[in-house]
Amino acid sequence: MSDAAQPTAAEVRAAAEAVKTALDRHLAAVERRSGEDDPAVYDAFNQLAAAAEAYDELLYDRYDEVTPFEIPGTGDSMPPYTGPEEPSALSVLIRRDYSVAEPQRLMAQARRVEAADEEGVGAEASGTVHGALGLLFGEFEPDEIASRHKEFGLEEGDSTLWVTAADETAEPGEWLEAPFDQADPQLVVCRFDVSAVFDDEYDDGLDDDDDDDDEADADEEERADVGSGELDEDLDTDLDDDFGPDEDTEPARPTAGR
Repeated sequence: MSDAAQPTAAEVRAAAEAVKTALDRHLAAVERRSGEDDPAVYDAFNQLAAAAEAYDELLYDRYDEVTPFEIPGTGDSMPPYTGPEEPSALSVLIRRDYSVAEPQRLMAQARRVEAADEEGVGAEASGTVHGALGLLFGEFEPDEIASRHKEFGLEEGDSTLWVTAADETAEPGEWLEAPFDQADPQLVVCRFDVSAVFDDEYDDGLDDDDDDDDEADADEEERADVGSGELDEDLDTDLDDDFGPDEDTEPARPTAGR
């Protein structure tokens, strides 16, 4: 960064004063809070986080120094819950992302569904990726696909699950055309996210001392693989007939909550 683009010492000082002011406001909001999910505390928290992040960036740009604080991200945080204290109904909103890693494997599985369907759905349905997806998601429950995604040639992306509260159950067919348009973050009772971002953050925090443990675990897994090779070969026999053995098989990851 050039000298002309660097913040001035006065700008860094002003940012530091903004942090002090935001810190005082946050403490005052906490002292006056009316309940566990007081909106004033939530707003003061966000203001403090924004002020601290701005100061940290200016301090680094001007002096190549950082603060000892980890600034929490506010973009993914949920607003305070404002729904009924005793909800009589709820909605479960789920999104799971996948990438089609092995189209041939996907279509081979769809052909098996077609072959087992006594009525038949048309020979051309399994010949395209979108047709194969329609067959598989029509045949299997989403939870089963999530646990067996490798078998279907899919690779997991991010996923999220929201449980939202309501006073009463919606009328039949009321929201089917736009199922997620009425999702109010302030009615979310709980939320669970799974993302590779969390895995990366965990990996970045590992100490070098853990390397020996990782190597020991790898040796143990290698010994276990040797003993289970015959079973794995039997399980993959049908798929190998279509497009060769799967060299990247791994168990489904358990759902992690945040």
